[in-house]
Amino acid sequence: ESTVPLDPAVKAYRVKLDPPTLTDLEADADRLLEALRTQHGLAGLAYDLEVLRSLPSVLRAAHWQVTALVWRGEKVVAVAPGTDDRAVLGLAVDVGTTTLAAYLTDLASGLVLATESAMNPQVAFGDDVIARMQHAKHNASGAHELQTAVVNEVMELARKAVARSGATLADIVDVVVVGNTVMHHLFLGIDTSGLASAPFVPGLQGPLDTKASEVGLAFHPSCRLHVLPVEAGFVGADNVAVLIAERPYAQDDLLLLIDIGTNGELVLGNRDRLLSTACATVPALEGAHLEFGMRAAPGAIERVRIDPGTLDVRFKVIGLDRWHTEYPQSEVKARGICGSGVIEAVSEMLRAGIIRPDGGFAPGLSHDRVIFQQGKPWKFVLARPEETALGRAITVSQEDVRAVQLAKGALRAGAEILLRNYGASQPERIILAGAFGTYIDVEHAVNLGMFPDCDPSKIVSVGNAAGDGARFALLNCGRREEAAWVARQVEYVELATRKDFLDEFVKAIRFPGASE
Repeated sequence: ESTVPLDPAVKAYRVKLDPPTLTDLEADADRLLEALRTQHGLAGLAYDLEVLRSLPSVLRAAHWQVTALVWRGEKVVAVAPGTDDRAVLGLAVDVGTTTLAAYLTDLASGLVLATESAMNPQVAFGDDVIARMQHAKHNASGAHELQTAVVNEVMELARKAVARSGATLADIVDVVVVGNTVMHHLFLGIDTSGLASAPFVPGLQGPLDTKASEVGLAFHPSCRLHVLPVEAGFVGADNVAVLIAERPYAQDDLLLLIDIGTNGELVLGNRDRLLSTACATVPALEGAHLEFGMRAAPGAIERVRIDPGTLDVRFKVIGLDRWHTEYPQSEVKARGICGSGVIEAVSEMLRAGIIRPDGGFAPGLSHDRVIFQQGKPWKFVLARPEETALGRAITVSQEDVRAVQLAKGALRAGAEILLRNYGASQPERIILAGAFGTYIDVEHAVNLGMFPDCDPSKIVSVGNAAGDGARFALLNCGRREEAAWVARQVEYVELATRKDFLDEFVKAIRFPGASE
C-alpha cells in the first residue's frame, strides 16, 4: 500500500536511567525527563497522570531501563520495561455513511497489519445522513444511540484486527478518524442541529485532539484520538483525507477529485486554487433505491455486456469469477444489481439502442427481454428467473434509468459549476475515489456522460483515498498540519445558491447521443 515518510504522533524512546542514591534524590518523574532530554534531545515534556501513578514501580521492576511513549514531542503517555518489544500500533478509521473501514498500522514500520470493514450500524436509524440527524433531533437518546453504535462497531473492528495480527487492544496508542461532516459530528457526539438546515454550519470545523477514551474507545489508557478537520456542512473530514492523500495542492495539473457515496463530493484545483462542492448523487450509484438494487455483496450483478444485434446478455456476479454464461444456470444465483452493475447495464442499453439519449426506452422494441407496461417498453431483463436466487427475473426499469440520470446529472452539473468558477473548460486529470470509484468501469461512465470532457486515459481510480489519507495522518504529523491548512484553503461552492446549477443539471441528465 502507499505510504508516507514516518513521523507518527506517538513515538517510542528507549532510555537507561541511573538509579537514585542517598546522594542523588531526584524524583523518578524528573529523572526520566532528564534521561529523555540527554539521550534523545526531548525537552519540556509533561506527563499523563496515568503514567505518574505507576511510574515508580515500572522503573524499579525494569531495573531503570524503560521505553517511553511520547506524544507529539510534548507528553509522556506511557512507560514500559525496556525489554518489552510489543509493537506500537495505531488505528486509522474511515467512518462512512454506509461502511466503516479500519486499518491497524505499525507506527514504527508504517505497515498495515490488518484491514477490517463493516456496515455502519447507524443504518438501523436511517440510510442517509438526513434521517440520522432527524433521529438525533427527535429522540431524547437519539444522538447517544448513534454515537454509541458507531463507536462500538469501531471497537469490534479493532478487536478483529488485533486478533489477526497477534496484538492486543492495549497496543493501540493513537487513532485517526475521518468521515463526512455528519458522521464526524455523530462520532464525536457533537450536536448536528446546525447541519440540519440552512446555512448548514458545522459545530466544529478545525481538527480535534483528545483522548480516545473521551468518545468511548477502550484501547491503551493514554491512547490519543485525532480527528481531521471538515471543509463545510456537507464536505467533511473524509474529503480532507482524500486531499492529503492525493495532494492536488502540490501539483500543476488541474485535477478533478470525485468521491462518490450517498453524496458526491468534488474538488477541483491545483497548487493555485482549490474549489469543492457536494451534490446529492442519490443512492442509485451505490445500488440503492433501485427495484433490484443492492450493495456490492455476493450475488450482486457487477458487470454487464449486451450484444447490440441480438440483445443477448452476459453478466458477472460478485462471488463468481467468470461470465454467468460459463456456469450452469442453477449456479449463477444472481440476487440483485449493485452500483457498478447498474452503470454498465444502462450504458450497454444505451449502446444497444434499448434506451435513447433522453433516457426513455426506444419505441418499437420487440424482444423477449423487454417487458411492457401500458403498451410501452418499461423494463429490460438482465437475469432470467432461472439465473437468479429470487425465482424471478432481475430487470432494469424505466425508473432505474431515471435514477441513474438524476445521479449522474447532479454529479456532472456540480463538476461543470466548479469548472466555470475556476475559469476552465475541462480538467487535465480526473481521480475517482471511494468504493464506487474502485469498481466503476471508466469507459461505461464516460459513455453515459458522467464526467466532464477529459482524456479517458487521464481518468484513474485510486480506491479508498479517504482511508489512505487517514492512514497517512496516522503515520505523519506533517500530513495533519497539511490537513488543517488545506481545509481552510478550499473554497466551498454552494450549489443551492447557484442560479445556473439547474440549467447545468437539466443538460447533464441527458445521455450523450451517437453524434456526440
